Amino acid sequence: MTHSEGFATRAIHAGQDFDPTTGAVIPPLYLTSTFVQESMGKLRGGYEYGRSGNPTRTALETQMAALDGARHAITFSSGLAAEDGFLRAVLRPGDHVVIGNDVYGGSYRLISKIFAPWGITHSVVDLGDAAAVAAAITPNTRILWIETPSNPLMAITDIAALAAVAHERNVLVLVDNTFATPALQQPLALGADVVAYSTTKYIGGHSDVIGGAIVLNDDALAEAVKFQQFAVGAISAPLEAWLTSRGIKTLPLRMRQHSINAQAIAEFLETRPEVERVYYPGLESHPGHELAKAQMSGFGGMLSVALHGGAEAAIAFAESTELFQLAESLGGVESLMNYPALMTHASVAGTELAVPDNVVRLSVGVEDVADLLADVERGLERMNARLAR
Repeated sequence: MTHSEGFATRAIHAGQDFDPTTGAVIPPLYLTSTFVQESMGKLRGGYEYGRSGNPTRTALETQMAALDGARHAITFSSGLAAEDGFLRAVLRPGDHVVIGNDVYGGSYRLISKIFAPWGITHSVVDLGDAAAVAAAITPNTRILWIETPSNPLMAITDIAALAAVAHERNVLVLVDNTFATPALQQPLALGADVVAYSTTKYIGGHSDVIGGAIVLNDDALAEAVKFQQFAVGAISAPLEAWLTSRGIKTLPLRMRQHSINAQAIAEFLETRPEVERVYYPGLESHPGHELAKAQMSGFGGMLSVALHGGAEAAIAFAESTELFQLAESLGGVESLMNYPALMTHASVAGTELAVPDNVVRLSVGVEDVADLLADVERGLERMNARLAR
């Protein structure tokens, strides 16, 4: 199929042709490590060994590329493996990366701890300040790393504006689109060169698979990333690829409900006296609200809340809900609560990316919203009771 079909149609049908042998509507799961060759060097369908290729992974990569209207998608064993494969394909000792001051702790750890000893430097800037971004770019800068909405403070970055700034200096623009997904935001259409995903999150959508993807249009860069995938071997295995493909088919439906539920939770939290600030781009009070309306088709299921009682209140709240379960990760159908300072963002403690200790991050699921609202209200009441002891 082409990229001209609607998003939901592509999510269901791209790379998902029925099995020509049996007519099975769902493509088979190819649980095999190797493939019989017709003769020396003559491959059946181009497959020789599971690390270099598998039909189930090919189906997922076709599906992922179609979601972003891209020519290429390369899938990996995790979101960080995907980021690592891209960085290895692009960077050489002496190169420089510009990153935002609010990003996933694992991405910052990868750049600052794994790549730094190999001679890669980085600068941290406020991506909402185009002049600061331009000033941070040096002759050695190869990548501008954007996360929007950001994790966990939900900052919204103008992709088109920063892509123009970066491209004037021949700098690649990567957008981590994990929070928004291609259902709500299309970074390549806004000027980005590369899109990164932790497919563990909303793409898979059911908290039962780990994976990652790099999506792009440039043929040469795609080949370089594919070589990293093959040579290093951090591939998406067949079962994980199959589960991710299955999840994608309901992505537009899920993202619609995630957004509806998160909006209701955010609006409720804004009314509570215990709350200092709600970070959610769907709120008119959010400084990036108008920009989010312009470059996104929905506001997503992620929000964070700062509480007046500091770290003690934040931890108490995070431990006081029931439907919102205390856990790492995000983007599944079930609601999760996370305390970034000690969980997902512990690796940025003491740096300019440190998350305020009164912030709790919520991944709002697709349960009945009335039940979620009641759970949040009970959680705040339990928090108050715990703090009053």
